[in-house]
Amino acid sequence: MEEVLRREDEGGVATLTLNRPAARNALSLALLEALEQALAALAADRAVKAVVITGAGPGFCAGHDLRELTQARNDPDRGRALFETAMARCAAVMQAVAMFPKPTIAAVNGIATAAGCQLAASCDLAIADERARFCTPGVNIGLFCATPAVALARAVPRRAALEMLYTGEMIDAAQALRIGLVNRVVPEGRALAEAGELAARIAARPASVVQGGKAAFLRQEGRPLPEAYADAARVMVEQLLAEASHEGIGAFLDKRAPVWPQD
Repeated sequence: MEEVLRREDEGGVATLTLNRPAARNALSLALLEALEQALAALAADRAVKAVVITGAGPGFCAGHDLRELTQARNDPDRGRALFETAMARCAAVMQAVAMFPKPTIAAVNGIATAAGCQLAASCDLAIADERARFCTPGVNIGLFCATPAVALARAVPRRAALEMLYTGEMIDAAQALRIGLVNRVVPEGRALAEAGELAARIAARPASVVQGGKAAFLRQEGRPLPEAYADAARVMVEQLLAEASHEGIGAFLDKRAPVWPQD
């Protein structure tokens, strides 16, 4: 059987491709497990500076594999054990993406629905091509997209998130850009290339600075303002004492290109 997840590395950027195109890359238990394992390996791989996540074929990700979930209804417990496993594994994957120590970019090349929308919203950045569509359609099939709501509510304004969750209606790439769900919209077929180029630019920066900065950014979210500033000030002091800023500031003052130390 073909792998449900592909990994390709180039120039410090790892690209993970959800590889179930016939199922619109739905998140089966096998795909969720593969994602969890891949993210753990990438986090430990010092050669990788940024990660791009995309989908094979015409869709990014259609959410959970509803056929797999439906089959479990025939179990003696009516599917409870499998449902709990699927939700727990999905939550673990989404948290791994959101808390990943390196920058993550979603390249949305088609539909991103339910947990697929959740995956795009969990990434640090998102590039969508003009055919991309997003929705949290649970209410249309007797569910509320409660778990996708966690990521969505952290990516877009409250009212925009609630409208998507209450109506289950699809929004296009332009609307996703307006509400902040994606960073930019590019011509059809260009999402992966644009995401790769952005990831390469990020990967060219000192990894210790970017990764330390991402950790600081995640810590300050939701903290009271005095605590956020106190922690951010400590980060700035430590980075000022580090070799990267010594070289970077020196290069700026000398009007030359910096030669970054090896991380």
